[in-house]
Amino acid sequence: MPPITTTYGTITSTPTSTSSRAKHTRRPWAELFSISSFSLPISYADAKARIRVNCSYFCVNYVIIMLAIVFLTLLWHPFSMIVFLVTFIFWWFFYFFNDNPIVVFNKTVDDNVVLGVLSFATVILLVLTHVGVNVLVGLVIGVVVVGIHSALRGTEDLGFVGEEEEENGLLPVVGSQPLRPTFGYNRI
Repeated sequence: MPPITTTYGTITSTPTSTSSRAKHTRRPWAELFSISSFSLPISYADAKARIRVNCSYFCVNYVIIMLAIVFLTLLWHPFSMIVFLVTFIFWWFFYFFNDNPIVVFNKTVDDNVVLGVLSFATVILLVLTHVGVNVLVGLVIGVVVVGIHSALRGTEDLGFVGEEEEENGLLPVVGSQPLRPTFGYNRI
């Protein structure tokens, strides 16, 4: 897809890099746990759609929750906690607080690849410290917690346009220009 130029003519970006950056933002915790936004999904398809949108929108928050749960399963294993804290430093610098994309061999690495590599490295390093069962239990608990939260949290108040909606041409219209000319009509 060709780059899209803004009205200023100085900034160019592709939609995929913009949406990738948008997914890499930690959202406010109050927004994540807003009581008024929780409701039961209408159907299985609605639950799947909620999970997809919420996992995209709250990706960094959910990663922090998963890491915290895995950390709690390591409380009685001091050496494993040290290994986890060392890997958490890599999480900190390469994922949580890295505003610039990571470049390896003059190629920009997608945030999802960074997330996958850090997750894999964390699990492997912890399993090598002989706490594989603890890591597995922590990951299962984390997936269940994130899954339940993302299925129950409504997506109507997010103001987030996912990549699937962009591809299908479903974009928000609030504040946009009218599709038809309004000549001869009085605005109220």
